[in-house]
Amino acid sequence: MKQKTIFAILPLFVLGILITNAYPASKEIKQRMIARLPVIKALKDKGIVGENNKGYLEFVGQKKEKEEVVTAENKDRKLVYKAIAKQQGTTVEVVGQHRVVQIANKAQPGEWLQDANGKWYQK
Repeated sequence: MKQKTIFAILPLFVLGILITNAYPASKEIKQRMIARLPVIKALKDKGIVGENNKGYLEFVGQKKEKEEVVTAENKDRKLVYKAIAKQQGTTVEVVGQHRVVQIANKAQPGEWLQDANGKWYQK
């Protein structure tokens, strides 16, 4: 359990390092994202949400729980992606695509991911 949590938190710290100088509110964003992790993990464990092919959380089926958490997470991810894009001279979409690869590599068995064609699959 601890190892899974560490792998879930690690990407947030990497993102935090990347945006610290680029976005003044990065500390608050990072704190919010870390605070949401247990809820997001529970939603993933239940198969309710997965990681889409743009780098955001998305509901996999009809069941929707904790929509406000998913919305808040995606909003903060977009802010992070914007800051990284600005820092690297690229677009939010390109940053999201890079995150998709990182997310897929770190996803736990059984988590839902979306391929480039929009088809959901379990790792």
